[in-house]
Amino acid sequence: MREPDRIRKYIRFYGTVQGVGFRYRACNAAHAVGATGWVSNEYDGSVSMEIQGTEEQIDAVIQAVERGMFVRIENISSRKIPVIDGEYDFRER
Repeated sequence: MREPDRIRKYIRFYGTVQGVGFRYRACNAAHAVGATGWVSNEYDGSVSMEIQGTEEQIDAVIQAVERGMFVRIENISSRKIPVIDGEYDFRER
């Protein structure tokens, strides 16, 4: 059964986001807060993410990634998408 405050977002990060531990940090942060979904490098140098959890969990993951030593996020695009029931992990794609 779906939790009422659980949402899912598709987020695209632009800037210095590849080769700087972005995906590793995102996975660790998502596991720490209990968020699910995936993160992936894109051919244009951006990183895309689908993340599911509460607004607070999602914000915590983004903040953890932003604190990465070499990560420089210049722009973020985000939109809500339908929740996926039965998803239990966050992984790199």
